[in-house]
Amino acid sequence: MRHGFGVAIVALGAAVGCLWLARPPAPAGGVPASAAEPGQEPSSGPKWDRPRFTEAEAERRAMVRSQIERRGVANAAVLEAMCQVPRHEFVPPDLRARAYADCPLPIGHGQTISQPYIVAYMTEALQIKPGDRVLEVGTGSGYQAAVLSELTPHVYSIEIVRELGEQAKKRLAPLGYKTIQCKIGDGYLGWPEHAPFDAIIVTCAPTKIPPPLLAQLKPGGRLCIPVGASGRVQELVLVTKDDQGQTRTKSLLPVSFVPLTRE
Repeated sequence: MRHGFGVAIVALGAAVGCLWLARPPAPAGGVPASAAEPGQEPSSGPKWDRPRFTEAEAERRAMVRSQIERRGVANAAVLEAMCQVPRHEFVPPDLRARAYADCPLPIGHGQTISQPYIVAYMTEALQIKPGDRVLEVGTGSGYQAAVLSELTPHVYSIEIVRELGEQAKKRLAPLGYKTIQCKIGDGYLGWPEHAPFDAIIVTCAPTKIPPPLLAQLKPGGRLCIPVGASGRVQELVLVTKDDQGQTRTKSLLPVSFVPLTRE
């Protein structure tokens, strides 16, 4: 399964990867105080170690102000997560200078790390609370998983490209992201051993929402996933499940992700 690119389209025309095809109005103001103060801990709930990095901190906070918050992402915890995770550690060495640019970047094997805005937008849509159990389909470089682990220690990530999955495992733990569990496998099937999940995020596009993922979503849970045929405009959708197990689907954005692949 695959990591979608995530790039905002203003006057660029078509491009490959995950294309965000509309830009909301930009609100005034900077990063909220609650998102601008590093190392904050929730007053209650689970405690876990989250690494902190001083290198490129100014670039991260500028990225959040100019690319993410001004486009409407407002959740303080998500903004702070984007401020804290060192994106430059998740891109190839020759692209570190562009790590905080407003675009996706290649990570090898024909895949990419998504645009910062798309990462933040999808994360906010999940409404993750400390202690939630979250499944990611499409580990890629491990960047999205690291962002999720700022919000909850219970992150499970699946990657179908073995080389990428192994690289992500070797990258995450030494950086200090030790609560993330990764495996190589077919994300279409989810990870039933750790289900049910409060939230599921998918970074590649199936033509239909995989039934195993719906089955593994907890009542009250949220699934954010791009859906549609490859090569066409797809829909980023949010699926919610009520206490009776009934699901509702809401379209969020027109996008273009690479397709979900199977073993």
